[in-house]
Amino acid sequence: MWDTTYNWCFHSDPEPHMNGRRIYWPRGKTLGGSSAINGLIYIRGQREDFDHWAALGNTGWSYADVLPYFIKSESNARGASAHHGADGPLKVSDIGARHELIEAFIEGAAEIGVPRNEDFNGAQQSGAGYYQLNTSKGWRCSSASAYLKPARGRSNLRIETGALASSIVFEDRRAAGVRYRQGGVLKTARCKGEVLLAAGAIQSPQLLQLSGIGPPSLLKQHGIAVLVDAREVGENLQDHLQIRLGYECTRPITTNDQLNSWLGRIRIGLQWLFFRSGPLAVGINQGGAFMRALPHEAITPDIQFHVATLSADMAGGKVHPYSGFTLSVCQLRPQSRGTIRIRSSDPLDPPEIQPNYLAHGQDRRTIVAGVRAARAIAASTPMRPYVLREVKPGPDANSDDELLEFCRDHGATIFHPAGTCRMGSDPSAVVDTRLRVNGVSGLRVVDCSVMPTLVSGNTHAAAVMLAEKAADLIRDDAIAGFSLPN
Repeated sequence: MWDTTYNWCFHSDPEPHMNGRRIYWPRGKTLGGSSAINGLIYIRGQREDFDHWAALGNTGWSYADVLPYFIKSESNARGASAHHGADGPLKVSDIGARHELIEAFIEGAAEIGVPRNEDFNGAQQSGAGYYQLNTSKGWRCSSASAYLKPARGRSNLRIETGALASSIVFEDRRAAGVRYRQGGVLKTARCKGEVLLAAGAIQSPQLLQLSGIGPPSLLKQHGIAVLVDAREVGENLQDHLQIRLGYECTRPITTNDQLNSWLGRIRIGLQWLFFRSGPLAVGINQGGAFMRALPHEAITPDIQFHVATLSADMAGGKVHPYSGFTLSVCQLRPQSRGTIRIRSSDPLDPPEIQPNYLAHGQDRRTIVAGVRAARAIAASTPMRPYVLREVKPGPDANSDDELLEFCRDHGATIFHPAGTCRMGSDPSAVVDTRLRVNGVSGLRVVDCSVMPTLVSGNTHAAAVMLAEKAADLIRDDAIAGFSLPN
């Protein structure tokens, strides 16, 4: 979470609706990108998310269109079924041990009308249960270990590390290669086919802007010649804002208790070393839920819970000295939109990140309702024996205004930025429905930045689906012998 060797360690600009706070945005800086440092959770999103993409004009991106790619990519420990694959590169496994706190949460959710769900990626997402993880036998399965490692021996693949892409090389509006810095030297990699940009929702729009594709006024401000007037590059930024409610537990059964003693830490290490189980094998959030916080406004679940058997001041921070656990809630489909914009023509200069959290009234209503839903579960009959006290927001915050102020003061990203190179069939879209950048040829974007709207859940599974589908699009176009300007 904090190592600059493997993490870009970005921060947002001061957030106008979050009391001017700058919010920490970690991003993966190694092979596998953010899948090498994420929370491991495997969630695809809702059927309605992808059907909405298709309704917006993105032909070929409905749930029926993308489900085969989810299945193709997946090697699920539960085996093959109508919803799951068993032979794909991406390992997906269950959390082996049941934890009494997670069980109490699931039972508490049922008490307020959210039934148990054994498979969030099955017939329906709604419900409470345990997450499946991108792990295999206690090891992380990132996109690098799933896809890149098996391909490393190919004669037509060369991997360059310690290399920062600085701009895309164009010849008559056709992408012909990429300039990058490595060891202080500016180098160029040229291509005969296409350039595929997969730098993520922050750095893909940054690289397009550095290459002259973006809002003309922004590019001219930083002395960059305008190649394509593409005003939506860097616009449409969406992210899941998480609100973490902290509790002190009545019993010494939390990960805090294990981590706060030498004996506990040794046991954790031995548990993983000999059995590939325990906290080191499951990450932080073991359980969760999807439900409607505003049933009069949402047809499908509009909030997601992540339940951790530990507590800290922030994700990845030092655990508290007491027995603690966390109920984290986020709004699934935020209406607020932010921006990514270069600060200068220097690719080493981090871009401006303006998520614009809670700018929209529906987002404010949903997040407050989400906090109230978390409190309702914590106060349920199954959970009550485990709650000694609510540490955050605490008993003094009760009104909607007080809870909203708590959200402004303590809300943080849950690491799901998307949308900044929007896919669409309209002229303003950054990429078309085959992920080709409009206004040029030979260039595609293949990452979460192309999502027109954010999926309802963690984003890694959808990013892998995008890449699997992109591979077919690229292959089909190569066979057809074209990748024409749009």
